[in-house]
Amino acid sequence: MKKVYFKTFGCRTNQFDTQVMLSKLKNFTIEDNESLSDIIVVNSCTVTNGADSSVRSYISSVKRKNPNAKIILTGCGAHSKGNTLFNEKAVFGVMGHSEKSNIDTLLQKEDPFYEIGDLDHIDSTVVGDFIGKSRAFIKIQEGCDFRCSYCIIPSVRGNARSHETETILEQISLLSSNGFGEFILTGTNVGSFGKDKNTTLAKLLKQISYIRGVRRIRIGSLEPIQIDDEFKELLNEPWMAKHLHIALQHTDDKMLALMNRRNKFLEDEKLLNYISQKGYALGTDFIVGHPGETEQIWQNAIKRVQALPLTHIHAFTYSKRDGTASAGMTDIVKGDIAKARLSELTKCIKEKNQIFRKNNRSNLEVLVESTKNNGIYKGYDQFYNLLEVKSEVDLSNNWIIVKEAEVKDDKNFFEYGC
Repeated sequence: MKKVYFKTFGCRTNQFDTQVMLSKLKNFTIEDNESLSDIIVVNSCTVTNGADSSVRSYISSVKRKNPNAKIILTGCGAHSKGNTLFNEKAVFGVMGHSEKSNIDTLLQKEDPFYEIGDLDHIDSTVVGDFIGKSRAFIKIQEGCDFRCSYCIIPSVRGNARSHETETILEQISLLSSNGFGEFILTGTNVGSFGKDKNTTLAKLLKQISYIRGVRRIRIGSLEPIQIDDEFKELLNEPWMAKHLHIALQHTDDKMLALMNRRNKFLEDEKLLNYISQKGYALGTDFIVGHPGETEQIWQNAIKRVQALPLTHIHAFTYSKRDGTASAGMTDIVKGDIAKARLSELTKCIKEKNQIFRKNNRSNLEVLVESTKNNGIYKGYDQFYNLLEVKSEVDLSNNWIIVKEAEVKDDKNFFEYGC
């Protein structure tokens, strides 16, 4: 049988989609070395121009390493750049989101193909295992109805649409019976789940918690306006991971308006303080250097960040994305200024995270995920903080309770069995 290698770029949703494709392969074997593969499937990201460049660079490099391999492009980049790469003969085939479940048939094609499909598709595939993973990603919805000025994703993922609750529960039940205890709910805009199905994310979480074997549920990025009273009632549940990622994107209201965001700082501050008081670690997304971010705006923004109970951050400098409203804005922030602001922001949150870990280092519930050399394992606690464990016993894919961790600069440490 021909050998297939998968290269996945981008978000957790793409990671789930790769697992879907893996589960659909019947007439091929999986190869972990791209140089030995007959077919290379590139599950691409297109969130920025830089992401597109990374995908294109990878395709060029792998063609040099393995010139006889057929390269198949899928993922969000298939919808934004697939036609160009196909016409340039940079790839053998292109598969849209709706075609991933047909991968076994498409990979058998002898002639080049362009099967882009549509953006209304909802995949009903039930994945029974996550190859090479100890935690399971569960995609609960597709698409996004928000139209943030910097974001291309709605045009390559479509509008928000929910997976069927029954399919999600079946997926988790199967994975739970196969030994998975931690589940991460993911999607393009997770908090929009249920709006088209007369249900809610909170109701889904309750139903998941009833499944035998479910020990911890993590939730992907939420919008502040999606955290309602029904959701807040779940914050004390023992199966909820004590970490929420709430996408603010900025803390200055002028910038939020420019970004066409739906949140405002005073409401965000009230929400984050409320959740923090429930014992939660809090992460956010933050775009630095978006057009229009003056020095005065930045100083106001960083002052507000310092006042928020944040512990984690996914921060990045603005990167122009062709086809978005922000791409046409002219009040550009110079690159060196944006990088300096990013450094200031990440330093601030790193200090906040260390303080949080010092105050929350006892009775940590850790799912050990992998091992490194010299018997050092790693995993994440309920607060989504990294913990390294030294052990002579094989702890891979096991849960351990850490009575008291040693707090280091960027992680915690524990010596198991001592």
